[in-house]
Amino acid sequence: MLLKDGKIIKSYKIALGRQPVGRKSCQGDMKTPEGMYVLDRRNERSRFYKSLHISYPNLADVAASRKRGVNTGGDIMIHGLPQGFEDLGDIHTARNWTKGCIAVTNAEIDEILSLVPNGTPIEISP
Repeated sequence: MLLKDGKIIKSYKIALGRQPVGRKSCQGDMKTPEGMYVLDRRNERSRFYKSLHISYPNLADVAASRKRGVNTGGDIMIHGLPQGFEDLGDIHTARNWTKGCIAVTNAEIDEILSLVPNGTPIEISP
């Protein structure tokens, strides 16, 4: 959901990491991180059409990973569909298929990129 002044202005069907239940604990666990982050940069030439980077890992994520002796991973994005799969549209949400990112359709990532400036906070919650 996109919010402005506490009100929902837009909502989207999404696909998450292949193992969406539970907190992300390390690189390669196929989970989408949960918590407070910032949308900090965009990539108009992403291999997944276009993307908006999420500032994972935050300080708490790094501390938890160090305590467990694992790599936090990173490179978590909100992105469109991969090349060759653009025609899937909303059907891509029938199952969670990313490695930990949040996927939307190409039209939706275009819309999100037009509405959301860099530096926008994002809360990812179960």
